[in-house]
Amino acid sequence: MKYRLVDILACPICRNFPLELHVFQAEKRYSVEDATPCEIYCSYHGGMVSSLPETRCVECYSYEIIDGLLVCRKCMRWYPVIDEIPIMLPDDMRSSNRELEFLRKWSSRVPEEVLKTGLPFNLG
Repeated sequence: MKYRLVDILACPICRNFPLELHVFQAEKRYSVEDATPCEIYCSYHGGMVSSLPETRCVECYSYEIIDGLLVCRKCMRWYPVIDEIPIMLPDDMRSSNRELEFLRKWSSRVPEEVLKTGLPFNLG
């Protein structure tokens, strides 16, 4: 998954934007000379584009997020990024076994409130 994707993602349940991105594993894979900047939200720098003093879009484009977490701060749902793919399914279509295993694996890097009270699954 590219950092840039967060600029267009919203929570599929409550439609909140932007989602908070936590990167657990990323790889530098590409070397680019030009990159289209994000329009509203830059997850690489963690802020609204209009309030950032500068962006490094070419650097951002060179990374691929392998494992991470997208968090909706409005409804406290979390969505894993596993093997480069953001999994953003409705609650009833999500795999509790797979996602709880993901939370356990990355528990030292997952925000505590997600571990304790995150939806639809948590370790609390």
